[in-house]
Amino acid sequence: METDPEKTFRQTGWAGLRARLFHLYFVLRRPMTLGVRGLVHDTASNSIFLIRHTYVPGWQLPGGGVEAGETLAEALARELAEEGNIALTSPPALKSMHFNRRASRRDHVGFYLIEHFSQTTPKLPDHEIAESGFFPLDRLPEGTTPATLRRIAEVFGCEQPSPYW
Repeated sequence: METDPEKTFRQTGWAGLRARLFHLYFVLRRPMTLGVRGLVHDTASNSIFLIRHTYVPGWQLPGGGVEAGETLAEALARELAEEGNIALTSPPALKSMHFNRRASRRDHVGFYLIEHFSQTTPKLPDHEIAESGFFPLDRLPEGTTPATLRRIAEVFGCEQPSPYW
């Protein structure tokens, strides 16, 4: 059976082009941001890794934005390396997804539990990270953010994950 290339393009090409144009329209009209955060848990000492940024108050879980062309897991690995000199030694466990309505009307965060990692040297302060370190779960630093405390309670306190960050 012969196919007419021009007819095929009219049937599929215009639809594909239209789909790409609609996608572009929605990206420009309603952009959504996506981020990741990781709860790095040292099971041997029952401690977690927290950071304090130079530009926002409070101690929080490491993480950041997912860049174009990056998977969530790739973004998490990059952010852990940048913010904590932490390398994943096995795949992290995606625990939940959250709508971060405090950041914007279109921000979402993938939350991961990391229990298999290495850190060859502690993270030194820089222009982004003021302080970082591992803290025992029963002695978290003063100023730990409410969202961080909620995620810890969801993982270790058997609380249901909130849909909100």
